[in-house]
Amino acid sequence: MLNESDASGGPPRRAAPGGARIDLSAAPQVASAGLAVHGVHSVGDWYQLPHLWQLHLYRYEGDLIVDGRPYRIRPGAVSLVPPGAVLEFRYHSRSEHYYAHFRAPLGDGHQGVFVPHLQAAGGQVPGLTDLMAGVVGAVGHEPAHASAELWAALWRVAMLAAHAEKEATHPSLAKAMAYIDARLAEKLEVAEIARVAAVSGNQLTRLFRAHTGMTVVGYIRLLRMQRARHLLCESTIPVAGVAASVGIPDLHAFNKACRREFGYSPRQLRSRTLRPEWAEEHRMTSDPQVRRFRKGIPLLPLEVREED
Repeated sequence: MLNESDASGGPPRRAAPGGARIDLSAAPQVASAGLAVHGVHSVGDWYQLPHLWQLHLYRYEGDLIVDGRPYRIRPGAVSLVPPGAVLEFRYHSRSEHYYAHFRAPLGDGHQGVFVPHLQAAGGQVPGLTDLMAGVVGAVGHEPAHASAELWAALWRVAMLAAHAEKEATHPSLAKAMAYIDARLAEKLEVAEIARVAAVSGNQLTRLFRAHTGMTVVGYIRLLRMQRARHLLCESTIPVAGVAASVGIPDLHAFNKACRREFGYSPRQLRSRTLRPEWAEEHRMTSDPQVRRFRKGIPLLPLEVREED
């Protein structure tokens, strides 16, 4: 039974186990949206939208099954499932949820954000409710407005998992990362970072590898070069000042590090406009986890387990 309209468009795609990767680099195209009421005349529904993503924000308790994977719905939960996924809802009573059906590309291994099928929205519920109401109010007569509201909602949903992972980060790893970030301009020693984090050097390395795919030294080098690129491209701080602020005061060493990481000297880097595709060509590794971390896309525990 399908109570929410479908509109066809490209080839159907199926979900990855536990979630899917969505490409949010461009605004989605809204096909339909509304506030649906279920559980009045039936205790359940099932359906499949072959060509559209589905976003739901729930106000009730019930059960959701996505491609055979069961989830418990609670008030304030939000689900995002890709085209082609088979959904089954089981209602406990009258059930209301906001929904939006839309077109957007699926991400691949190097593009997009991995989003679980179902998450608790927590403190994001009021904001998501306002955004979904905006989508519903604009979809019939202002499609561009509806698209913008949905785009903002999708980014909030995409970041829920990242915030949850951050909160679940090992406390020793969190201490080590905070220490590195606060003292990036200073000389950093793994032994001292491990002492601050209250773990051994080997344990600290294992934690960094599990979370970032890199060693402690590799993470420090990456953080320094990311900050250097930002300062070179977005500020007028002299090159020597940038080098000192990221802990590489030797200009020869800083120049060499920039050329190794980006393929350009600091002054050349400052003089050009960085394009995402250019930046990706000059990564030092083909490891998908490291490349994903470098793009600023969080490594989700579920996804790491699947890749392992």
